[in-house]
Amino acid sequence: MDCSLVRTLVHRYCAGEENWVDSRTIYVGHREPPPGAEAYIPQRYPDNRIVSSKYTFWNFIPKNLFEQFRRVANFYFLIIFLVQLIIDTPTSPVTSGLPLFFVITVTAIKQGYEDWLRHKADNAMNQCPVHFIQHGKLVRKQSRKLRVGDIVMVKEDETFPCDLIFLSSNRGDGTCHVTTASLDGESSHKTHYAVQDTKGFHTEEDIGGLHATIECEQPQPDLYKFVGRINVYSDLNDPVVRPLGSENLLLRGATLKNTEKIFGVAIYTGMETKMALNYQSKSQKRSAVEKSMNAFLIVYLCILISKALINTVLKYMWQSEPFRDEPWYNQKTESERQRNLFLKAFTDFLAFMVLFNYIIPVSMYVTVEMQKFLGSYFITWDEDMFDEETGEGPLVNTSDLNEELGQVEYIFTDKTGTLTENNMEFKECCIEGHVYVPHVICNGQVLPESSGIDMIDSSPSVNGREREELFFRALCLCHTVQVKDDDSVDGPRKSPDGGKSCVYISSSPDEVALVEGVQRLGFTYLRLKDNYMEILNRENHIERFELLEILSFDSVRRRMSVIVKSATGEIYLFCKGADSSIFPRVIEGKVDQIRARVERNAVEGLRTLCVAYKRLIQEEYEGICKLLQAAKVALQDREKKLAEAYEQIEKDLTLLGATAVEDRLQEKAADTIEALQKAGIKVWVLTGDKMETAAATCYACKLFRRNTQLLELTTKRIEEQSLHDVLFELSKTVLRHSGSLTRDNLSGLSADMQDYGLIIDGAALSLIMKPREDGSSGNYRELFLEICRSCSAVLCCRMAPLQKAQIVKLIKFSKEHPITLAIGDGANDVSMILEAHVGIGVIGKEGRQAARNSDYAIPKFKHLKKMLLVHGHFYYIRISELVQYFFYKNVCFIFPQFLYQFFCGFSQQTLYDTAYLTLYNISFTSLPILLYSLMEQHVGIDVLKRDPTLYRDVAKNALLRWRVFIYWTLLGLFDALVFFFGAYFVFENTTVTSNGQIFGNWTFGTLVFTVMVFTVTLKLALDTHYWTWINHFVIWGSLLFYVVFSLLWGGVIWPFLNYQRMYYVFIQMLSSGPAWLAIVLLVTISLLPDVLKKVLCRQLWPTATERVQRGVKHKAPVQAAQSSDGPLLKDLLRRPRRS
Repeated sequence: MDCSLVRTLVHRYCAGEENWVDSRTIYVGHREPPPGAEAYIPQRYPDNRIVSSKYTFWNFIPKNLFEQFRRVANFYFLIIFLVQLIIDTPTSPVTSGLPLFFVITVTAIKQGYEDWLRHKADNAMNQCPVHFIQHGKLVRKQSRKLRVGDIVMVKEDETFPCDLIFLSSNRGDGTCHVTTASLDGESSHKTHYAVQDTKGFHTEEDIGGLHATIECEQPQPDLYKFVGRINVYSDLNDPVVRPLGSENLLLRGATLKNTEKIFGVAIYTGMETKMALNYQSKSQKRSAVEKSMNAFLIVYLCILISKALINTVLKYMWQSEPFRDEPWYNQKTESERQRNLFLKAFTDFLAFMVLFNYIIPVSMYVTVEMQKFLGSYFITWDEDMFDEETGEGPLVNTSDLNEELGQVEYIFTDKTGTLTENNMEFKECCIEGHVYVPHVICNGQVLPESSGIDMIDSSPSVNGREREELFFRALCLCHTVQVKDDDSVDGPRKSPDGGKSCVYISSSPDEVALVEGVQRLGFTYLRLKDNYMEILNRENHIERFELLEILSFDSVRRRMSVIVKSATGEIYLFCKGADSSIFPRVIEGKVDQIRARVERNAVEGLRTLCVAYKRLIQEEYEGICKLLQAAKVALQDREKKLAEAYEQIEKDLTLLGATAVEDRLQEKAADTIEALQKAGIKVWVLTGDKMETAAATCYACKLFRRNTQLLELTTKRIEEQSLHDVLFELSKTVLRHSGSLTRDNLSGLSADMQDYGLIIDGAALSLIMKPREDGSSGNYRELFLEICRSCSAVLCCRMAPLQKAQIVKLIKFSKEHPITLAIGDGANDVSMILEAHVGIGVIGKEGRQAARNSDYAIPKFKHLKKMLLVHGHFYYIRISELVQYFFYKNVCFIFPQFLYQFFCGFSQQTLYDTAYLTLYNISFTSLPILLYSLMEQHVGIDVLKRDPTLYRDVAKNALLRWRVFIYWTLLGLFDALVFFFGAYFVFENTTVTSNGQIFGNWTFGTLVFTVMVFTVTLKLALDTHYWTWINHFVIWGSLLFYVVFSLLWGGVIWPFLNYQRMYYVFIQMLSSGPAWLAIVLLVTISLLPDVLKKVLCRQLWPTATERVQRGVKHKAPVQAAQSSDGPLLKDLLRRPRRS
């Protein structure tokens, strides 16, 4: 049964969309259609207000609190706080309420300020003035008051206030130029076309008298897709129906350029505009560190519950004897005696939970958030990652994944524009088997003393000469290139030889390279004017061709066509595209010679396109017009109908020739890939290019090496053998040689081991992913993954955008669950960027869709090396220490409290004062670890760049594994035992003050707390390798702050703060010699095991990083000026020292 109908009905009627319809009707200028034309049904649409803010003045507090308490940790501490308020607990509600209030308040202030900025931006946008036509006159009003159906006038350099259908402009040909930089980052001018029947309306009176209705699809976020039609009514005739597409749609946020003014009718307003629909944020990605942190929290929550249970049980066992349950000095009341035993036990259990709840560190969340937010600036400040050529620097779109940059195991990269420059240079063309090599022209720059044509083969025959000129005309006409306006030139542009050079603009660098290349071969494209394309031939005669139809390029067809009419009345269809899409449609031409040349160029790494044509008679053209018109005006399945129409039209072609364009490799792309492979990262290239071209690029960038044995899993091979046989054969080949290897040896860098590279195409991948007849596809997938794991590099060619995402998803959810990174520069890479754990966009020439949708953006591929091997390495080292240290210091903090219960009859008496309980995580120990997590560099930046293998030391979440976590926890338990029992045995049965007094419980607790604060702070100092004056200031300043606060709290410095139970306790403790001895002795004993462990491990089982550290110590210290942590650190951190 087909469930699509049921799903549609459920979507309509169960999702609150009772009025859901497929399309909307808009009445231009709010004028009703003429009587008898169609029913007038007024519809209500939203106004033009944009609301990007999250809160209002009235809902900020409840909504923000609701969102914050959805976080498990915040909700947990809220419950603890409420328990403290409700029952009689040993600690004041302030001890948990104040830290929680601090966290909630800081977060609310940050989010409130960000939302206030959004409100300001919204108001500025909604109140800007807009000109619109009312009763044939120009009226001005605020943008927010615009309604669907209003006719708007926009002047040059103004942005469009809403989504408009382009009606007319001051240009005679009914075109306008816009830039969409604020939408997709593309700065090139795009040409849009007015409706054919309204482009002659140039005045307010003309446009005000327009009688038309528009039918179009409901709002949807795709910037590049629009389907609609316009019915233009005249007084006598039936309405003229014209199709509307994305070329007629002017989007909110785009800017009008090189056009004095335009008129357009509003069709989508406010939050229904495509720009507003694209505000929706991407799905949240979670890092491996965050997952580890949550797992550790669950363990500590279990420890907390266990402690509370143990103490509750032991309390009632200890009180089972009557004199302990009810001593003479604490007689129970009658109501207490009659109280339910289970209720009492549950209340005591909650009280113990409150007493020990500080083992769960609420401040860790705030510290981690601050570390990620502030740490992300080190990438944006990095001058080494700034590209002088483009003036672009790195961008951080999310700081939640900083540490994930240090955990990457697989990199999936696009080829064109990512590994290559996307800077095309026309190299040669092959016509009828003859090869033509023009002199070099690239991006409008012609080398001096260059003219004429270099011909490799002999001159063509007379018939060949005709085909040659037809080929050049095809290249001049079959494109969507614009000629940049030059006000100083009136009339036709001249060729470069004549002193003037045409400046071409296109969204595709390939097209510009082809038009510039054919210009060197004697044919110059001049302009498109009044729907006529003008070219200058070799004899300097201008030829005019009427542009009848454009069959646009798309990634599925991989070709484009134009239908033009010459001055002599001949109608031609010119088609250019990938060889795989042109050859099957050709019935004539020298296919074998041209195919051989195409394959040779592809092996050399050149991008190839084939060109074909056919002549059309008038009857054929009229049939084509009807076919296209029927598809274009369809509101339902327009794209499918157009694709079917194109398929019928683009057939029975005559092959003319092929072109070859070179896309140079990016600077240091090969060095970057080599370094990443040494770091143990596997690099896969995913591209839409043909296999030979992509393979040549892979060799050039050292992904494949001379000794690499290439394995092919392509459609051609599957046609010869079955998929099952091919997979098993490849599996035997790779597993035979890699049986003795570990995964870390598979980087493809070992000279004495066989190195494999796999090439797979899109069609073969579809077969692997396709479910088998028995309903399973797992076997093929697992076999494919096993082959891929044994290969040092994989090349996936002829990939559709969704297939790229499929590949990433396949590896991402394989049994090892490796961390994946996807990098690309174009809109076709967005799907894989969103799918990978970390998505990186290259700020390239294909627009900024990739950069906008990515987690990070970089100017060039070479910057990936430093981003991963340096920044990623540092981020992971820092945050892993932060997480482990927080749990360690909280074990040190709470375990003495647990031990103390055995000495106070499980009475829930606190060991520490309320102020110490509250400020331990907020003030005394928080700043040193925050600074460490921002600035620590365990080895130098140059060392990390020079030795990529150090990246392996932190791979696979090495510093947050359970073994390391248990070590830190046991270290905390050991230190807690030393603090408690050391203080206990030092003062047991001794007089420790000069007047013979014995310390009380608050002095004992203060001594334990003092030893603990000094120990955990000095432990961090021992772990610090990168010392600056800021480290010294914060670490020693924190200890000084603790001492000063304790004196202040005890009423020594400010006597009016004589807090009852802590009055003079701290100064009395310091006046005792044994107390000083205990502090020094216990701190030393606590730190000793960790120091011994580090010394022994470094001597006996050193890691690669520790060996490098040992080597660095024998050299001159690294200067702070070499730090990449940005200008701020350069100015602040003078003369750092590595320990």
